[in-house]
Amino acid sequence: MNTQKIGFIGGGNMASSLISGLIASGHSPEHLWVSDINPDTLKALAQNLKVNISASNDKVISEVDVVVLAVKPQTLRDVAKSAAAVIKEKKSLIVSIAAGISQQSLTEWLGDDVAIVRCMPNTPALVLTGATALHANTKVNAEQRSLAENIMRSVGIALWVKEESELDAVTAVSGSGPAYYFLLMEAMEKAAIELGLTNETARLLVQQTALGAAKIALESSESPEQLRKRVTSPGGTTQQAISTFEQGGFTELVSKALHAARDRSIEMSKPSEQN
Repeated sequence: MNTQKIGFIGGGNMASSLISGLIASGHSPEHLWVSDINPDTLKALAQNLKVNISASNDKVISEVDVVVLAVKPQTLRDVAKSAAAVIKEKKSLIVSIAAGISQQSLTEWLGDDVAIVRCMPNTPALVLTGATALHANTKVNAEQRSLAENIMRSVGIALWVKEESELDAVTAVSGSGPAYYFLLMEAMEKAAIELGLTNETARLLVQQTALGAAKIALESSESPEQLRKRVTSPGGTTQQAISTFEQGGFTELVSKALHAARDRSIEMSKPSEQN
């Protein structure tokens, strides 16, 4: 992959993280291109990451083998349509990280013969601990699948789903998921302060506990249920808190929230909301 030329249309935070991850994994900055409407963004990328920059999307597309569409979803239609001719001429692989934009819409904007991989990353990719799901259309070959996967693996884990519709569930679980953990951390921090801890102490304890729990879960072969039971002594303080959560319908509320996020993702992916 290190010899493949990769272009980014849009140089925002996610694109910058992907570029940093690619360079860290051994990809030469000389083989990376970025376009953006903001001259300051391009200047910073050139200075900090030593990549090639251009104000022209067409210029970037003409130089690369794969194009990562990293613009905001609401601007992607115009960007895609204006770049369609060059993409068709180059036979570029398209990797889209725009949330809620279906392959059907991308195909309508870019053309029927374009190889497209749609990705659903999440914000921890900004600190190289992301979780990304990918789905390829029928025009994507094995080499292109590997290339797309390696790009996303540069900022975390990358998993393929069999059906594009599964990306709606992915959006609900990992795409929106960081906010759920932040909400729990926010509530725990507030409660800790109510219990008499200082703001700083409460925040540090909550953050480190979240990090530690995640690390144990990642490194253990046991399920979250088993891990929870291991630290929940009958009749103890943890059991008292868990019972309070359960009495409040915690599990059912989480399920309801994820279903609501999935349903909204489906609504946003409908062509009527994208065109």
